[in-house]
Amino acid sequence: MLEGTIIKGIGGFYYVKVKDDLYECRARGVFRKEKTKPLVGDRVLIRANENDKTGYVEKIFERKTELIRPPVSNVNQAIIVFAVKNPDPNLWLLDRFLLLASYQGLDVVICFNKIDLVNEEVKHLIEDYTKAGYKVITTSCKENKGIDELRETLKDKISVFAGPSGVGKSTLLNNIQSNLQLKTGEISQKTSRGKHTTRHVELIELEMGGWVLDTPGFSSLDIDFLDEENLQIYFNDIYEKSHLCKFTGCKHDKEPQCAVKESVENGEISRSRYNNYLLFLKETMDNRRY
Repeated sequence: MLEGTIIKGIGGFYYVKVKDDLYECRARGVFRKEKTKPLVGDRVLIRANENDKTGYVEKIFERKTELIRPPVSNVNQAIIVFAVKNPDPNLWLLDRFLLLASYQGLDVVICFNKIDLVNEEVKHLIEDYTKAGYKVITTSCKENKGIDELRETLKDKISVFAGPSGVGKSTLLNNIQSNLQLKTGEISQKTSRGKHTTRHVELIELEMGGWVLDTPGFSSLDIDFLDEENLQIYFNDIYEKSHLCKFTGCKHDKEPQCAVKESVENGEISRSRYNNYLLFLKETMDNRRY
């Protein structure tokens, strides 16, 4: 049997890369009985037919990480891409992505793209999220800014690109490695939102080492796996200050002598981040009621 990596899955077929060869495989029925199925990113053992490069997935090795949306495994880094203009950044959605990536145990890099469209406006975004403990890269495909830094960040890692449609994920990947030839979307003139262009999840090998997944854009991310007690753990900046609150179990909402609220007032924590935390807090509390 051969060991390889699933780089693409379409219609019940799994495409497994073994060194320089690619095998079209199906999964054994045993996975269905175990209520599991292979995912892109899985390290697997396959029984192969060398004549036509087909085979069957016989074993899935233990996954280091597993994402539900997109359904991929063994990713160790999330590149969260948002445009600074066209479309304008939705910080509620950005914080939602960051929360989910943190929950999944991924390292996170925020990429603010299309910086050629603005200048001063992007500075406060960089400050706010750097202050919150995130690595921030600014890029412009039009002016070729930040591409080398992003390329170096991807080297020798398995990275997932995520973010709303129209922010330039596929265009960035095309600039990082020109032979990828991925489709890119256009922004709707009526809604100023991008149309989904990526039809399937695919693991793409990079020339300088490493892999990336170009994934469909998201319109929403469920956080029903969280409750109000553990939500703050996934807000690095808020959790760091929570130990200084007067009362144990402080939710940083209406409680007195709250170190988090004090940090918002003195500018140590972004007010936008804090307001989004409160919205998520209300959502988790509402979820528990129902």
